[in-house]
Amino acid sequence: MPTLMSPVARPKDSNAARSPERRSPGRGGAIIAASVLGSSLAFIDGSVVNVALPTLARDLDAGPASLAWTINAYLLPLGALILFGGACGDHYGRRRLFVLGIASFLVASVLSSLAPSLPWLLAGRALQGIGAALLMPNSLALLGAHFEGEERGRAIGTWAAAGAVAGAIGPVVGGWIVDLAGWRPIFLVNLPIGAGAIWLALRHAEESRDRRAAPSLDWLGGVTATFGLGALVWALTAAAEAGTPRLALIGATTGGIALLAGFLWIEARRGDAAMMPFGLFGTRAFVGLSLLTFLLYAALGGLIVLLPFALIGLGHYSAVQAGAAMLPIPLLIGAGSRPMGRVAARVGGRPLLATGSAIVAVGLALYARIGREALDYWRDVLPPA
Repeated sequence: MPTLMSPVARPKDSNAARSPERRSPGRGGAIIAASVLGSSLAFIDGSVVNVALPTLARDLDAGPASLAWTINAYLLPLGALILFGGACGDHYGRRRLFVLGIASFLVASVLSSLAPSLPWLLAGRALQGIGAALLMPNSLALLGAHFEGEERGRAIGTWAAAGAVAGAIGPVVGGWIVDLAGWRPIFLVNLPIGAGAIWLALRHAEESRDRRAAPSLDWLGGVTATFGLGALVWALTAAAEAGTPRLALIGATTGGIALLAGFLWIEARRGDAAMMPFGLFGTRAFVGLSLLTFLLYAALGGLIVLLPFALIGLGHYSAVQAGAAMLPIPLLIGAGSRPMGRVAARVGGRPLLATGSAIVAVGLALYARIGREALDYWRDVLPPA
């Protein structure tokens, strides 16, 4: 869903000249459609795989830690590289990186569908995450480069609403496909969507870059952050699996912390040219909102992964039924976002953030029992890794 990973739209700083043709409603609609279709790949794939986890576990003989990596292998490069993907678009062209990201995602989808074993599937999922990290920030940057003022706000609102709809439809359609034909075809659904996004982008969107971008990309920072996060995520995942060597866990944890410390040192030295400028953390509001977002969506992300597995394993739901049971989450987010935006303009964001977080906490508390039963099921039924 878009609220989990939506990058902030960049200001209008393109070096592309704005022409009457670019402002035409037809071309603007096509650009919005390209952006929506491209970003929907990431939204759909992030939710569809969740309803296929029990089937994947059986077909690929995957244990708990290995199965968790079908999610982590996608989210890790996406989270680590999304800022880098946006920086690449500023340097080399947003349309170019958008199309490249989609193409990479589609190749990875085919690889995932044809994967003969779990390692091949994880490789495909990792490549999907890289493609998503390229296309996501540049899908939004395309809108920022082609629209101004209120038109830009409406375009971004359409982009966010479509992401919520994609997040709602994805689990249901994915569950239906899993029940009908297994897990492999769910990755092939991406092909026509991605092909349509590429065609629309190449036909209607003009190339744009950021004239104010730093003269060189923060390659070292991107690589350091990716490997540091990867080491820590592997250590946390493997720690839950019996038999993992203690020395390997200590080494991965120590190495991950050292790499992330190195990342912070690199970013501090690069100043405004850094992938993550330290100036962003100069305000209490930014730091507080970042921590709130991290904690809130870490909790929601765990629920979105666990709930379909629990419904299928404990409640004996079919995959499509489990997907339908997830509908209220993205539908309520999509329906409530715009009205809450108007309320926030009147009363301020702080009361809504506090109230919303409290409501989420109460809702998660109601899942405590099913969560414990699901974890027991996961441990007792799945084969060892």
